[in-house]
Amino acid sequence: MDKKIMLITGTRKGIGRGLAEHYLDKGYTIIGCSRGSNELYHENYEHYELDVSDEKSVKKMVNDVFKKFKKIDILINNAGMASMNHVFLTPLSTVEKVFKTNFFGTFLFSREVSKIMSRQKYGRIINTTTVAVPLKIEGEAVYAASKSAIETFTKVIAKELASFNITCNCIGPSPVYTDLIKSVPEDKIQNIVDDLSIHRLGEFNDVINIINFLIKEESNYITGQTIYLGGA
Repeated sequence: MDKKIMLITGTRKGIGRGLAEHYLDKGYTIIGCSRGSNELYHENYEHYELDVSDEKSVKKMVNDVFKKFKKIDILINNAGMASMNHVFLTPLSTVEKVFKTNFFGTFLFSREVSKIMSRQKYGRIINTTTVAVPLKIEGEAVYAASKSAIETFTKVIAKELASFNITCNCIGPSPVYTDLIKSVPEDKIQNIVDDLSIHRLGEFNDVINIINFLIKEESNYITGQTIYLGGA
């Protein structure tokens, strides 16, 4: 069977690192990237050090991958950053950083990779949102706004790409214990968990389960959807 080529952004740590390791174990070829240097070594893993909001770097990376592998089957836009401040205390520079990483990065990789997928008449794009959108969590206005933009973007490009046999969906994890939430006070995390239908932190396998479902060949009739974990 032809080996699947999966591109994952934000693979240096957290969920992105876990995804890369999981799918490497499943026999995929994984192309990853992050702002930091590579810390994952595997014969079927390649790493690019870049800022996901840097258009020139993103275009070069995607072109390099296509030249080497002649295709990209799956894109997971995982790279992201959070901001947890009251609107009174949020500087514009923080807003710009959050949107650059979360939305601009998702836009650039989706645009460039979908060009390749459109030629091969196949592709799966999975973007990342958050339960902070439906729960409307105080202190996360900018973070939630950047993810809301991703959700709307996903719904629209799902229509634009459907004729090329490309599906595009969003997953919205509840808090999963990674570096992203280590600095968040425990009472705030507990408040979020209490607002979910299933009162627990998300686990890595919860995220994997949804991704596995969405990238299946049989899921070719599912696109433009946002799936929140935990019953948000």
